[in-house]
This record gives sequence, C-alpha cells and structure tokens, in this order.
Amino acid sequence: MNIQGKTALVTGASRGIGRAIALQLAKQGMQCILLVARDQQQLTQVADEITAMGVKAVVLPLDLTQPIEVNMTLVKVWRDYGPIHLLINCAGVAYQTSFLHTRLPDIQHELTVNLMGMYTITRLIARRMAIHKQGTIVNVSSLMGKVAAPTMATYSATKFAIVGFTQALRSELAAHNIRVIALLPSLTDTDMVKNLDWFRWIIPLSPEKVAQVLVDGLRQNQTEIVVGWQSHLAVWCHRIFPSWVERAVAWAAPRPSQKPMQTRLKNIWAMLW
Repeated sequence: MNIQGKTALVTGASRGIGRAIALQLAKQGMQCILLVARDQQQLTQVADEITAMGVKAVVLPLDLTQPIEVNMTLVKVWRDYGPIHLLINCAGVAYQTSFLHTRLPDIQHELTVNLMGMYTITRLIARRMAIHKQGTIVNVSSLMGKVAAPTMATYSATKFAIVGFTQALRSELAAHNIRVIALLPSLTDTDMVKNLDWFRWIIPLSPEKVAQVLVDGLRQNQTEIVVGWQSHLAVWCHRIFPSWVERAVAWAAPRPSQKPMQTRLKNIWAMLW
C-alpha cells in the first residue's frame, strides 16, 4: 500500500501502539490522520505532534461502544474529509487475574471494547470502502491471538476472535478491493501493561518498533504481520509442538506469590465482589 497522500483513521490513538502508529504514518507522508480515542486532551497532544510534521490531524473523541455516536461522527468525517483509505483498529483494554477470580464487569468491558467497538467502526467504514472499491483495514490482535496466556483468558479470547474476524473479512472484502490485515505484536511497553505482571522470558517491544513493522508490512502487502522474533518463534513452535508451548507458557505465567500487593488486594476484592 502506498500511504502517501491518503487519509487514515486510527482508534486508540491517544497513547501506546495507536499513538505510535499515528505518528509513524505522519512521518511516512500520510495526508490526513483521524485520531479516535476517549481522552480528548491526550488526542490533542498527539494531533499537535502530527501537525508539527506538516500533516493534517483531526481529533475525534469517541466511545466506540456507542454505535449511534460513532455513526453520526463518521457521517461528518466523510462530509468534511472525504473517503478513509486506511483504518487501524487499535483500541483495546486488558485485565489480568486468575479466571476463578474474574469479575463480570471486567469481562464485559474487554469484550465490548476489544470486539464490539471494533465491529461497530469497521462495519461502517468497510461499507464506504466497498462503494469506492478501495481500502485497507488493519486489526491489531496480539501474540495472545495465537498462543493463549494464563491469567489473561478473556483478553486472549478477544485477540483470537480478532484473528478469525480478520481472516473472514479478508475473504469477504477481497472482491471489493479491500485488504484486511492482522497485526500481532508480543508484549509492548505501553501504559496498558504497566499494571500487569509480565511473563518470564518476555522482552517487551517499544510501540515505535511495532509501528515501524506495520508500515513495512503495509508496503510489502503482507496479510498477517507478526512483530518481534519472540512472536515468530512462539508461533512457529506452537504450530509444531503445541502441547510443549502450552506447558512453557503455563510455567512462565505469573504466580500469585509474585504479584505486587496492590494486585493481590485487587484480587481479594474481586472475590468479595
């Protein structure tokens, strides 16, 4: 994909991987970048950085779990800025705890944001892309969309779902000249993971590294972009030795005794709830 002179919409653009992708697209000559997240102040800061590069940035404070709000906003976007050539679905949340101690509101939040929010905006934009017979959709999954992780059951489930959703859309939308790509980074050093207990052996990626690999993958017309040597190794091993990899992941998973006091107290509160 040639991104120069095109318009992109990035969800989860206020921080982490979404922010890094938006900035990387600006560096590569994107004409206009539509920034979507709930925090308007953080979005404005990202927009200022992009504008300083000479690229148009539009702040769209949105809650993707509100379909009517999303629909009304996109109608205005199409009227004011024309077609969207690239959609990056990066918005997501994660909770970490033993499945037996999970809280239903946390599960519902992960499912709603990670899946329903992505479905809502993708459905609207894909229909417009189909009319124009062009477009690219990138769904940000995770290594956990290939290799499930203990203590992250619901998050893993949503990331597996994103991979399946991407594969299905790739076949359905090909006739409309729309490319659908899955991006699968391993653990990335963002605000979202700062309160999580990291698995042993995992060396975190930087958001900037993930963004650069994505841009390279777009240029090479890849359909599934796995980021980092650890991810490539884990995916390859899981295909050949799935039971061995599952045992290794279970051994590397955080133990209750390793959790900081704040996390242990949170889990006790979850049991009481």
